[in-house]
Amino acid sequence: MTTPTLPTESAATTATTPTDAGPDGWRGIVTDWSADREAFKVPWGKAMMWIFLLSDTFIFSSFLIGYMTVRMSTTVPWPDTSKVFGLTVGGVDVPLLLIAIMTFTLITSSGTMAMAVNFGYRRNAKRAAVLLLATALLGATFVSMQAFEWTKLIVHEGIRPWGNPVGAAQFGACFFMITGFHGFHVSCGVIYLLLIARKILQPGFTEHGNFQIVEIAGLYWHFVDLVWVFIFALFYLW
Repeated sequence: MTTPTLPTESAATTATTPTDAGPDGWRGIVTDWSADREAFKVPWGKAMMWIFLLSDTFIFSSFLIGYMTVRMSTTVPWPDTSKVFGLTVGGVDVPLLLIAIMTFTLITSSGTMAMAVNFGYRRNAKRAAVLLLATALLGATFVSMQAFEWTKLIVHEGIRPWGNPVGAAQFGACFFMITGFHGFHVSCGVIYLLLIARKILQPGFTEHGNFQIVEIAGLYWHFVDLVWVFIFALFYLW
């Protein structure tokens, strides 16, 4: 009687190992980066926006760290921000009134932007475009109030980037640099949102277009709003 032979370990391993296994290691990294539509399973548009926002984070962090260093090292008294940025309403001085309204406006725009992204996921171009336009309008309102704030400080308070009659000279340089750079981002964001709204309203976009561009625009806008929270806390409340 003949005893049946069992397959050897190497033969069994060969039989169970898939021959079409995907690339791994360095080959997999090269494959991911060389793709023309996505990298590491993330669309290129979103990946590039994240890289841009990361670089912007370093810039804003440098500005705010520099401001805090100047603020703590100066021997001249720093201006009282509650008075410098206050408004007189009905003969009563209200501290930080304009800044509070600006902050509320920008935070509200985050809500409209989030709803625009939600309707983009649903491929509802009209509602997404309306919410993008509402977000852009709130952003333009924010920049307009910032222009009013600058005018008040320059014309009425006499504050300049190179001088400050109400306290430390570095106050003007820090204020105009930080808020100006952020205001520039908001202005660019308003134009960006208007272009995206125009694009998704084009005929045929609902059927064949990629609504991911709304989400990418939302990443930028939420970043701008988040930066303002840090500016508001460190510059206006400190």
